[in-house]
Order: sequence, then C-alpha cells, then structure tokens
Amino acid sequence: MTPLELEQTILDLEEVRIVVRAPLNVQLGDYNYSRKAAGTASIAEWIEQRVAPIVGDYPVAVVDGSGISPNRRTKMATIRGTYVQ
Repeated sequence: MTPLELEQTILDLEEVRIVVRAPLNVQLGDYNYSRKAAGTASIAEWIEQRVAPIVGDYPVAVVDGSGISPNRRTKMATIRGTYVQ
C-alpha cells in the first residue's frame, strides 16, 4: 500500500486525515482494521498502536478539519468532530 492509499484508507475508516511523509512510491503495510479506533483514544495512542507499525520510521501528521495538526493528547472523537460532513 502506498502512502496515499494508506492515507485514504485511514480517512475512510477512522474519519481522520493523516499525512505520511514518505516517498510516493514506497510500499507500506496494509491497514488491517475493520472497526475505527475508540473515540476516547488519544492521537498518540492511536498512532503508536495502529499507524506506527505500518509506516515505520516515516513521520506521520494528523490534520484536523481546519488544517491544523492538533496536540497528540487530543482524543479521536474530538478530531473526528472537526471535519465537515
């Protein structure tokens, strides 16, 4: 899965936008989850448990609905609420 494919897969399932700072043609692992992360999980917990094992050492940024990268302690439900439906 390319970084763009991973970003879209995560947006579709988790309802959270991420940006993976990796070359466009690099192959990353698959995002093998069928349920979105709990709304009470922090961004840091979610990245550590679900995203980091897939992207390895490539940096990842979460972007909220206003285009800002929120504090990593922010809860997933809070981030999801910032996007226009």
